[in-house]
Amino acid sequence: MGFDFILMLTENDRTIADARARLEEALEGGARHIGFKDVGLPLEELRGLAAAIRAAGGRSYLEVVSLDEQSELASARAAVALDVDCLLGGTRAAAVTEVTRDHPLRYYPFPGRITGHPSVLEGPDRDIVASARALADLEHVHGLDLLAYRFEGDVESLMQRVSAAVSKPVIVAGSIDSEARVRAVAQAGAAAFTVGTAAFAGAFPGAEGFVDQVRSILAITARARDVATAPRRLALVAHDGRKAHLRAWVLRHQEALAGHRLVCTGGTGAMLREAAEGLNIERLQRGARGGDQQLGALVATGELDAVVFFADPSASHGSDVDLQALTRLAIMHDIPIALSPAAADMTVAALF
Repeated sequence: MGFDFILMLTENDRTIADARARLEEALEGGARHIGFKDVGLPLEELRGLAAAIRAAGGRSYLEVVSLDEQSELASARAAVALDVDCLLGGTRAAAVTEVTRDHPLRYYPFPGRITGHPSVLEGPDRDIVASARALADLEHVHGLDLLAYRFEGDVESLMQRVSAAVSKPVIVAGSIDSEARVRAVAQAGAAAFTVGTAAFAGAFPGAEGFVDQVRSILAITARARDVATAPRRLALVAHDGRKAHLRAWVLRHQEALAGHRLVCTGGTGAMLREAAEGLNIERLQRGARGGDQQLGALVATGELDAVVFFADPSASHGSDVDLQALTRLAIMHDIPIALSPAAADMTVAALF
């Protein structure tokens, strides 16, 4: 993911009683990443909430606040039953992944020692960083949920150290209530942050009412992207008749693309590795051998920030099938897709 704002329909680590009504306001305000806790409402109401988020084209998140293993595993099973996109929190990753490993949800546990309710992050920062590394090494852990502003030490240093220590995305949660904190999260290298209680309390300036709070936070997020340091993950692919155009485009933007993660189908990746040494290029299968489908899977699981697909308008209709499938998935999962150099220029300007 890029640098995103996740709105939590929660106050004091509980899903709010009127979450369904507030969801409509959140969507009106423009929120697309929306979550809730596993406490505060009955399971059936949470199921309806998750379904409504998905029906609106959003991405759903369930955050665990359980303090014992039995409750945490029950929460993991609830996440599977609710069919949410992402499970956040919890501290027993080895046990939870036995529940989630066969489900498409993405799992982001808490690093460090978590105590109390509302949750607090405790321990020396070196132990939290070591915990982050150990969790990120687990196959079925897809990122981390860092309670940075619930930590009593040097928060900005902790965020930077954890983000630098792992290659998976870090979401920062807990007590983010100002533009200064949002910018600090972006500069530290995190991929996203959550806001719950602060939005309902009207903590962000220049906003009256919940809808305006959501819009204010989204505007703050957009400004913070200018200083965000988390690597982006960009798919690059082209029809045979447009590979030379993509090569020229990559060379023109080589400086901006440096340090980010570029995912390509096999033939495109081989061409770009030879043309632009030093770029971080991950090659998938060739398109005809399933590479386009592999890209589609990355879109479906939210692991790409954007897709650049230089399509050849003069190609035979047979070449359109994979493009149509990828475009449909990008629309469904709200991933930007650029099909021409001009559109790709705008995508790079927005992302980088």
